[in-house]
Amino acid sequence: MRSRFGAISRGTERLVFEGRVPEEEYERMRAPLQEGAFPFPVKYGYSVVGIVEDGDDAPVDRVVFCLHPHQERLTAPAAAFRMVPHGVPPERAVLAPFMETALNIVWDAAVAPGDRVAVVGAGLIGCLVAYLSARIPGVEVTLADPNAARRRALAGWGCDLVPPGELPGDRDVVVHASGRPEGLSAALECAGLEARVVEASWFGRQDVAVPLGGAFHSRRLRLVSSQVGRVPAERQARWTTGRRLDTALRLLADPLLDRMFSGESAFGHLDRDYAAILSDPDTLCHRIRYAP
Repeated sequence: MRSRFGAISRGTERLVFEGRVPEEEYERMRAPLQEGAFPFPVKYGYSVVGIVEDGDDAPVDRVVFCLHPHQERLTAPAAAFRMVPHGVPPERAVLAPFMETALNIVWDAAVAPGDRVAVVGAGLIGCLVAYLSARIPGVEVTLADPNAARRRALAGWGCDLVPPGELPGDRDVVVHASGRPEGLSAALECAGLEARVVEASWFGRQDVAVPLGGAFHSRRLRLVSSQVGRVPAERQARWTTGRRLDTALRLLADPLLDRMFSGESAFGHLDRDYAAILSDPDTLCHRIRYAP
């Protein structure tokens, strides 16, 4: 396959780059088709869109998505290529693994029509969770983030946009996706009686203090983890990871999602720019452009 576009996952790739993957998680944190072993340096990444050039049983000359590290040309099993649907431009299709993660979180959160939902953290995953939740009939979504400029940039996203201190209470479902311990505290605080709180952030080696005192028990809150490595148990009889990824690709037809790109670099400049991209807190999805 000849690569055309790729994307950097700032949250996960920063943990890998900084050597903050716990040793006991090395195997589970391997990216599909990763080369090398943790800790960094390792060939990592999982979002490439390109054109299949050759191969038995491969969709030659078709635009496909592949969960593969950043690379100009690559070889992968035919089953690893997922067709990019008509109506989804290849430069947007690199959002597929992030939309897939958001879809899995919404499943784990069990968001239902009419629910009042709070999402804490307007990073890439938090924005996509809010985007999907807001399109479920009757769902009222509040997306919280301390960055006022980011909130302004998300006007028209389909949800209320507030700083964390203005989160409404009594939410039916809360998703924490800020990657910051204080965000989890805010998520627990705004949850209603017997609400489900989904932890979508992954902290690597960092220890996180969880405020389980106060009214946590009297409100009978449920704290649930979400991780894209597995389809939720109640869906495994019908859903494969391939079906889930294909669904995520179809969900990328909306041009509104182009707002998720905070920058773009030529692949040839990544050796110079990579560390700065990962350290910039304003990075949402940074797109990679490969030479035609």
